[in-house]
Amino acid sequence: MNTTTQRYNDVMARIDRAAAKSGRAATDITLVAVSKTFAAEDIEPVLELGHRVFGENRVQESQGKWPALKQAHADTSLHLIGPLQTNKAREAVALFDAIETLDREKLARTLAKEVQSAGNSPELFIQVNTGNEPQKAGMLPDEADAFLKLCLGTYDLAVTGVMCIPPFDEDPVPHFTLLADIAKRNGLAKLSMGMSGDFETAIELGATHVRVGSAIFGSRTQVGG
Repeated sequence: MNTTTQRYNDVMARIDRAAAKSGRAATDITLVAVSKTFAAEDIEPVLELGHRVFGENRVQESQGKWPALKQAHADTSLHLIGPLQTNKAREAVALFDAIETLDREKLARTLAKEVQSAGNSPELFIQVNTGNEPQKAGMLPDEADAFLKLCLGTYDLAVTGVMCIPPFDEDPVPHFTLLADIAKRNGLAKLSMGMSGDFETAIELGATHVRVGSAIFGSRTQVGG
């Protein structure tokens, strides 16, 4: 086995153990393999293992590698997990199967227009800035409920879940708990939370999607800025 295969199998085993510990089925948890900055040849070994859900941060980078990969593996699901500029909304709707970073009304309005034009919609998650960090994207927690109602009502968007990225230097538990509470009181079934360093904790607190990159692909080198 190459190291990517070993790392992937280790992550899947850890997901199984975390699910069992929390009394959940591992099949209820989706691993989003974060392939940002990695080239197609780095992603291929994971596709060959049968994995089909991947996450990318940037529309432009994804356009350079994913159309061919998706053509070769038609059942692949691609998630946008980085901030989305409104001027990239059309391209994002065309390429991504899920957008996890809906976080402001201007973007909701633009996505609604592009979804109507395209005739189909990616699955949408509202990103919540659980740490109230001014430099980070995401809807503030105390505004999330009203924003969700706006997205579902005024803009008729297919919002099915919420996502967060806790502050890197804080205990993630309060942040995961806060996100789970927002999802529960709004009747949202999907929780995207947990990354390479804390995805087991996220699973124990209800995550349905965990976003894991370096634990699968290894250390990143920045490509394309």
